[in-house]
Amino acid sequence: MDKLKKYKEKRDFTKTKEPKGKKEKSNKKLRFVVQHHMARREHYDFRLEWNGTLLSWAVPKGPSYNTKDKRLAVHVEDHPLSYRNFEGVIPKGEYGGGTVMVWDAGYYEPIGNFSKDFKNGAIKFILHGTRLKGKWTLVFFKEDNWLLIKEKDDVNLYTSIDKYKTSVKTGRTMEEIEEGKTSKFRNSKKEGIVEGIKITNPDKKIYEQPKITKMDIVLYYQKVAERMLPFIKMRIISTIRCPQGIKGECFFKKHLETINEGIGKKILPNEKGNKEDYYYIKDIRGLLLEVQMNSYEFHVWGSRVDKINHPDVLVFDLDPDEKMSLQKVREGVLDLKSILDELKLVSFLKTSGGKGYHVVVPTKRLKTWKSFREFAKNIAKLMEAKWPDKYTSNVRKESRKGKIFIDWIRNTKSATSVAPYSLRIRKKARVSMPIKWSELSKVKPDEITMEMAIKRLKRKDPWEKFYEVDQ
Repeated sequence: MDKLKKYKEKRDFTKTKEPKGKKEKSNKKLRFVVQHHMARREHYDFRLEWNGTLLSWAVPKGPSYNTKDKRLAVHVEDHPLSYRNFEGVIPKGEYGGGTVMVWDAGYYEPIGNFSKDFKNGAIKFILHGTRLKGKWTLVFFKEDNWLLIKEKDDVNLYTSIDKYKTSVKTGRTMEEIEEGKTSKFRNSKKEGIVEGIKITNPDKKIYEQPKITKMDIVLYYQKVAERMLPFIKMRIISTIRCPQGIKGECFFKKHLETINEGIGKKILPNEKGNKEDYYYIKDIRGLLLEVQMNSYEFHVWGSRVDKINHPDVLVFDLDPDEKMSLQKVREGVLDLKSILDELKLVSFLKTSGGKGYHVVVPTKRLKTWKSFREFAKNIAKLMEAKWPDKYTSNVRKESRKGKIFIDWIRNTKSATSVAPYSLRIRKKARVSMPIKWSELSKVKPDEITMEMAIKRLKRKDPWEKFYEVDQ
């Protein structure tokens, strides 16, 4: 049975740019999207991923955060999973003709037996979006009519949806989408476009050899955003800002200056107990706004902002003595992997963009920072005890002569590590790049350029299963 038969029958794909789509295999993390749709009648399309397609409802008034509101939601045909990224204009006269904007997106957790509950006409779920969060219910009413209701929980978002005027995908307004505006600035080389964000000083030279401009960097981050964002969004960040390029003064930025729609704020006590404003990226708009503000290198915390005291990413940075051969560094990576394998921990590999590699372990958010740090330290000490002539757990430079420092200190609250796909602000413009374990012997730590990183996006994602690991 073709679940997309109705969807395909209603559309002429020679006239509309909507995706033809096909049934796909759903991920462990189920996605949702809400699209603002200015058709004959304005409405919001609410879509939940299930069994390889998007279950879809048209919500005339849009979702409401008020638990007393029962919003009509008309069940329509299933849409392909690829539709969640569709933003543009459906031609007049075609089915659904009008402007479509990605109003919210994220993932959701079904509550109970979703398939059975759907057949019975009452599904409950938790939304993890940029704008919609918390528990929600869809209840069958009559014919194709359901009701979308916000459940009572500890997520208090009593605000009008009308205040959100831009796309969470591109930062554009409905008018900009309708007019075909994708940028307020076009690159002189016609290499591409930056969606919805005004880029100042696009031709400013950031790297000398090869010459790389600010616009080149913006376009790079735009292209890698889909792969990069799962590892950077909703995590407190620090960035390296270089307003005058790498030859000018650069500085570490870790505190919030101004709030933008794609940027969030988190107030936390510092080492002295004083409260400070930290910040995090919510979506592609936040990422590109940071680059517009001259942030070119991104570092992230090992925990997410919704559970800040329970980390979920363990990072080991293998930092070798400067005179050490690459072969010995690679041996060190494999020795560390052997320890993690013995502990039955699945690990992932990336280049540092500098002189070493990073081994990264996803974990459940169960440990506190104190026990997390102790666990990481014990692994480093175990390597030191097993191979005393090869490794050290001591941070002091003099301790690592002829050895590799297994940097476990990054697994401490407020410590950061360079994000996957981040550029490095060094003489060479290199990327901290996720690679397959089988590539360890082939890819040098400082080998991946921006161009190489973009080409590698066409390959299967070596970290595709990162957030599916259960450990």
